Amino acid sequence: MNRNRVWIIDDDQSIRWVLERAFQRAGIDFDSFESAEEAIDAMDASRTPDAVLSDVRMNGISGLELLKIIKEQHSATPPVIVMTAHADLETAVSAYEGGAFEYLPKPFDVNEVIDITRRAFGNATTNTRLTSRPEKQQSGLLGESTAMQQVFRSIGRLSRSHATVLINGESGTGKELIARALHEHSARSDQPFIALNMAAISHDLMESELFGHEKGAFTGATEQRTGRFEQADTGTLFLDEIGDMPAPLQTRLLRVLSENQFFRVGGRKPIKVDVRIIAATHQNLETLVDQQLFREDLYHRLNVIRIMAPALRERASDIPLLLKAFLKRSAQELGSDTKDSTTELDDYLKTLPWPGNVRQLENLARWLTVMASGRELGITDLPDDLAQESTGESNEGSQEWTHALRNWAREAMRHEKPVGREATEQFEKTLIECALEQTGNRRQDAAALLGWGRNTLTRKIKDYDIL
Repeated sequence: MNRNRVWIIDDDQSIRWVLERAFQRAGIDFDSFESAEEAIDAMDASRTPDAVLSDVRMNGISGLELLKIIKEQHSATPPVIVMTAHADLETAVSAYEGGAFEYLPKPFDVNEVIDITRRAFGNATTNTRLTSRPEKQQSGLLGESTAMQQVFRSIGRLSRSHATVLINGESGTGKELIARALHEHSARSDQPFIALNMAAISHDLMESELFGHEKGAFTGATEQRTGRFEQADTGTLFLDEIGDMPAPLQTRLLRVLSENQFFRVGGRKPIKVDVRIIAATHQNLETLVDQQLFREDLYHRLNVIRIMAPALRERASDIPLLLKAFLKRSAQELGSDTKDSTTELDDYLKTLPWPGNVRQLENLARWLTVMASGRELGITDLPDDLAQESTGESNEGSQEWTHALRNWAREAMRHEKPVGREATEQFEKTLIECALEQTGNRRQDAAALLGWGRNTLTRKIKDYDIL
């Protein structure tokens, strides 16, 4: 019986070597190619793999171009897994729109690669021609962290879907940016995107805002008004802070989602619409359902696909990238020179809790652009409420624990107790636990905080039996 075979295509010899050893240990047959051209020639010679694992950026034909060629030239298409060290939203969406089986940012966990490849085997599909779409504008979503890669993957997978999406996340995490990206990378991208914040309008006006009203429907209704549902027809309606919607309106919304039609306030004629709903909230809707503050049937209608917008403290490795972009944007808005953040400042900002999330960081960039005197930004340039966290208290804390460590070591050595291994293990275990807590158990981000590789962290977690 023939075993499944995967093709590895990457112009980086070290990546090919790592993947070859991983597949060899897993008992998976493979062929390796340095370029897409070599792989295309081999495929033309009637050699067909059961799956393809290709880098995106290579000399000559890129991985995305290879994906297109395979789709166009072969009726039975092997699943293609694309890898990239330059992971962003546009690459993720392009990969999925091009028909990729999976999108894998580098650096990756080799065990994850093995699992994805095994899932890919047996998923060869009869090819259908993909409809090309105009190039999209660059999204405002930025990030290289594991948490943001998951968001990019979700948007990419949904690029050909009309499914209802619920976005959860704290205030300031960029939920509307995610909603706009979902719209811009959908088949409705050339149709309206209409946003309405439930928390920003009074309950008395909310029904009219959503559904419009007829002339004379109530005191002050001097003319007919088109509501947001009609404005969003054939496009996307983004309902932000859906948890603040009053109960009577929840009932009306549920009926619209079920029947795709509604009546204006004071109207008698049903109006049919074709609208994709994307909802968002910073609240826990499950808790609101339990408290009977949100309809359970509406919750299930909205919660078809859920995307979590990560808090900034859960993607601290993205802070230098975001700050650089915000400083550039602020300088353009104000017509001034762009200021640069120092490594010292970047590292310090990664340690802050950021209760206002990305919005707070963006506001900081505007403040620094206006208030900082120099071109190069350091900790001393921060406003008082942020800078004070870097002063004496942290130094005193550092001195306190090192003093305690010194006393412990002296006492242990006085009893001729070997301390090196025990101290190192306890030190590393504490660091790992804190890093996992800080990153929400995302090992890739935790490894980055510790300055280790993902595999090193995984090994130490196993060695120290950390759950």
